Amino acid sequence: MMQNLKILMADDEPDVLAVMAKKVASEGYTVITASDGQEAWEKIQKEIPDIILLDLTMPKKDGFQVLKELRENPPSKKWQPVIIISAKRELEDIQKGLGMEADHYITKPCSIGDVLKAIKLMASLIPHREM
Repeated sequence: MMQNLKILMADDEPDVLAVMAKKVASEGYTVITASDGQEAWEKIQKEIPDIILLDLTMPKKDGFQVLKELRENPPSKKWQPVIIISAKRELEDIQKGLGMEADHYITKPCSIGDVLKAIKLMASLIPHREM
């Protein structure tokens, strides 16, 4: 398993973000957090994370806007897997996210175990995925 990966987590719920970030960091990953979509986009460009965990409902920019900008104007030549973690559980939202090239979609509430499994899956795909 690839540890030492840089993971950006974007969620506007401070408690959710803090708990997830602490648990993911305890698994050996470097965690960068963002509390809104605009901050997430700025940090994606500056930090170039290996994996992005993205809430859809956030102020300033929603997760769909961040994902669209990432796929249209990637800051890196390498593929950056995106895991959407959202309370939006309607089929059309899930299809929209995956149709915009999100790599995985987890509905809230979710367990940290589900999040870690998704991160490990994406980590295993990183060396094999090209833009």
